[in-house]
Amino acid sequence: MPHDDEQPDLLSELTDLDLIRHLLADLHDDLDGKLARFHQLVDLSGSLGPSGTLLFGGETTLALWREARWSFIHGNFVATVLLCQGLAENLLAAFLHAGLPFEDLPKRVSFAETLQRCRARSILSETDAADLRRLMGLRNPLSHFRDLDDETNLSRRVLSTFEPAVEHLRGDATFAIGVAVRMLSLPAFRLGK
Repeated sequence: MPHDDEQPDLLSELTDLDLIRHLLADLHDDLDGKLARFHQLVDLSGSLGPSGTLLFGGETTLALWREARWSFIHGNFVATVLLCQGLAENLLAAFLHAGLPFEDLPKRVSFAETLQRCRARSILSETDAADLRRLMGLRNPLSHFRDLDDETNLSRRVLSTFEPAVEHLRGDATFAIGVAVRMLSLPAFRLGK
């Protein structure tokens, strides 16, 4: 209860100590899973250049990469898929934009066109492009409504496999973060030998 000289918080009756308790409980939940995903990310990132990686696309790609890692570690699997696809799209289009001063790149280039241009310049292998199309296929039903009859609908996937939604999402996020690291490990982005 606030004293007469204190102004009450309009948004919550929770004290700072109450909020800290919630944050600590959240940190503790699935701590083993968070540690395992952190180790997995560290292992995957060993393929990045010894001096790191060059993130074409400025603040956007940097924020996408940071948030994708954090989301993966903390088990925010939907966010991981969305962020990794956004990272790939921004990274590759920004790379094309920076490297093609005499060729017009549309101001709003589609991801399909970005992949096509990257394939034409041998920036991506066909396997890379196929994995990026698969990543786009994982992102689309999370971003756009799909009814239950659509095989990409998460509930439909659950019903078809009898596996919990979180297992599908965990697998999708693991694939997504792996593709993101692989993109950042390409020769065009690696720093150092």
